[in-house]
Amino acid sequence: MSSNLEQDILARRTFAIISHPDAGKTTMTEKLLYFGGAIRDAGTVKAKKSGKFATSDWMEIEKQRGISVTSSVMQFDYSGCRVNILDTPGHQDFSEDTYRTLMAVDSAVMIIDAAKGIEAQTLKLFKVCSMRGIPIFTFINKLDRQGKEPLELMEELEEVLGIQAYAMNWPIGMGKEFLGIYDRYNKRIEQFRTEEEDRFLPLDENGELAVEHDMKKTSYYTQAMDDIMLLDEAGNEFSKERIIRGELTPVFFGSALTNFGIQTFLETYLQFAPTPQPRLTEDESIVEPLDNDFSGFVFKIQANMNPAHRDRIAFVRIVSGKFERGMNVTLTRTNKSFKVTQSTQFLADDRETVDEAVAGDIIGLYDTGNYQIGDTIVGGKKSFQFEKLPQFTPELFVRVTAKNVMKSKHFHKGIEQLVQEGAIQYYKTLHTEDIILGAVGQLQFEVFENRMKNEYNVDVRMEPIGNKMARWIENEEDVKESMSGPRSVLVHDRFDNFVFLFENEFAMRWFHDKNPDIKLYSLL
Repeated sequence: MSSNLEQDILARRTFAIISHPDAGKTTMTEKLLYFGGAIRDAGTVKAKKSGKFATSDWMEIEKQRGISVTSSVMQFDYSGCRVNILDTPGHQDFSEDTYRTLMAVDSAVMIIDAAKGIEAQTLKLFKVCSMRGIPIFTFINKLDRQGKEPLELMEELEEVLGIQAYAMNWPIGMGKEFLGIYDRYNKRIEQFRTEEEDRFLPLDENGELAVEHDMKKTSYYTQAMDDIMLLDEAGNEFSKERIIRGELTPVFFGSALTNFGIQTFLETYLQFAPTPQPRLTEDESIVEPLDNDFSGFVFKIQANMNPAHRDRIAFVRIVSGKFERGMNVTLTRTNKSFKVTQSTQFLADDRETVDEAVAGDIIGLYDTGNYQIGDTIVGGKKSFQFEKLPQFTPELFVRVTAKNVMKSKHFHKGIEQLVQEGAIQYYKTLHTEDIILGAVGQLQFEVFENRMKNEYNVDVRMEPIGNKMARWIENEEDVKESMSGPRSVLVHDRFDNFVFLFENEFAMRWFHDKNPDIKLYSLL
């Protein structure tokens, strides 16, 4: 491998931003892009009256509601690093998309609302990162508003998440009395709402303000200094190795909305975040980023990112080597080889053709229906499959039809494309061929309905059939259609596998008693 290529790979930092809805995730993404020079104007999600929407939220329903329901990918250069950010959906109904996105990153930035602390969705996503050993960097947001005491938030991190925390900086005051942050790592105080030339104040060898300043006279400064002393004496020790292993989270305080503490966070993050990491194959061999041959996997498929062109993009995380447009690759699931001529990189809905990309990067490949989520793509002669991506068992189900039967061609095309994105799951009854959709949360159905109307010009009728327990069958050959009944409906999934939809736990037990030889299983 050439030393230039090695340097390029080692300069990559690829992370996802995870949080509960409304903790400020999309605003944080915007500010990072702003510092990276990727956008000129960091508008905020809430600026609906001005018609300025978050640059990373591109889908119509996201603009209407001010939430992220897709995973955007953005790239910029900063301080000698090339940064790939994946802005994941915060809404719990889209946790499946987020889980898959977390398979494509090397670290995660967890945003916590200072007033609310750790919320349900944050906890859920943290567990996924923890399970995979992903290093986590924590940003405690909204210090310009009144919130919980900083020590209480640190305690919550350790008690609720079970991870040790190290405060990289510390707030001086909060809300209307927020004066700035004491930067433990860079040994300076960063002032809030001040001119650029006055932004940083130096500390002396005792860690006290080295210049005369009005801040010294406030009780907030005194309180912060007492807290710092406590952290120095009784807090966790800083350890880069433990951060990389996911055992210690560095904690930063700031305010994304007012753009405070973001640059300091970004610069420090880039020093300690991991470079592209190896990935496991299904046969448990390891593929290293610096391996010569190109390889990657599809973690997301998105239809109609450009509604005018009705396109589909397969998002690929490059695991090893270098991608070059026009190269020949093999899709290991089908063993078919083809030339990749159309490839793209993103800034939300702005795209540009990418001619080269290396391990750690995320690229988009135009898809005419070749790819599925979880597919492995390889260059060179080796053939292997990366480990499977998580798939969830849906809990909510609806029967769906087109309101206008004349639009059935558009209806079927829309369903086929949206199902391939993985947010909703597709089932078909055996003889009547009714279409049933399954989802983890209700919002997925609303997004489906909205997109069918806006992107495929089809109004759909969705009839809820309630919560069901979906179970797949290990020994399909032993299944008989007569086993299907009103409480245990037998359907096909999109891959033509048999699936039973049970009405409830009781119906499933009753079925098991009647058919003890049928081996059922669920997804995640």
